[in-house]
Amino acid sequence: MNNYIKYISMRAGNYSIALFAIMLCAPFSTMAQGDGPRFYWKGLMGTNAVPVIASSMGGNANPMDPSLAVIPGAEFKANMAMAGYAKMLPIGKRAGLVSVILPMGNLTGTTTVSGASFNKIARGFGDPTLMFAMNVIGPKAMMNIPDLLRYEPKFSLDILSSLAIPIGNYDSESPINIGQNRWYGRIGAPIVWQIGQWIPGKRTTLEFLPAIWLFGDNKDFTGKTMSTEPMIQLEGHLTRDFMERLWGSIDVISYSGGKATIDGKAGTSLNNLGVGGTLGYQINPNMQMNLSYSSTINDKNPEDLKIDGFRMTLIFGWHSLIEGMHRLKSGHE
Repeated sequence: MNNYIKYISMRAGNYSIALFAIMLCAPFSTMAQGDGPRFYWKGLMGTNAVPVIASSMGGNANPMDPSLAVIPGAEFKANMAMAGYAKMLPIGKRAGLVSVILPMGNLTGTTTVSGASFNKIARGFGDPTLMFAMNVIGPKAMMNIPDLLRYEPKFSLDILSSLAIPIGNYDSESPINIGQNRWYGRIGAPIVWQIGQWIPGKRTTLEFLPAIWLFGDNKDFTGKTMSTEPMIQLEGHLTRDFMERLWGSIDVISYSGGKATIDGKAGTSLNNLGVGGTLGYQINPNMQMNLSYSSTINDKNPEDLKIDGFRMTLIFGWHSLIEGMHRLKSGHE
């Protein structure tokens, strides 16, 4: 019996973070980097997670604005921290996820809008984002330890929706803001496609995220009205375990559309591609760390999006069943 408890606890520990903490919260406020790899892996129902995210980004668009409206000649630099909470819940026999995340930090910008020049540092809180996701194709929700041990994603398709609440810090006299003074959100369909064996240390996946962003009007953008057309986000990742606790990913993301119009004067639509990489490490059964870097590549023209950034994510996850297995193991050693 003692050996059985140790075996189950060891197997559960191997899967505890890799299958339920890494995907629980995305940094929606640094959209130039996308959601990231292994974000939509599934976990044990009832799992809780608290992510803490630090990011540094810069370029010719406000990294805090998910529409990434390009201002030729502008220079933005954002240093942000984000914290949130997420929980996995069953919806019928399918896996569901609810999460909230709040950005905070400082944004430095130098730009010209409608002939007026601005040089400002904005500080404070951004717009909190709520997200809901549910699996529609793939394995049923994991309700217990045996389900967790048998889990393989194979081909998995989700639906997701997110909504940002416009209550972040905003100065109507400046275009340099952490809050955006408008409602915005997206609808997407994340895909995880398992390649080969599903064994820690050998897992490989292809992952895709097609999504459409929708934006309300900002009716007080330096005294003017700014409207933005829908924007298409396409994100892809090839991920691979290097060792049982270490994995990496090649990341690609593109944006198209999202033309902004300010008091009838139209800007340009996005048509940009970014590439990057991610390393993930399972520190212990409850904590995961990810490091990511990304940069745009087709950005030679003044109207092209030029942005790059670094992101570090620490995620602490827990579940009563997993914690109980750990206590049983400790009590029998």
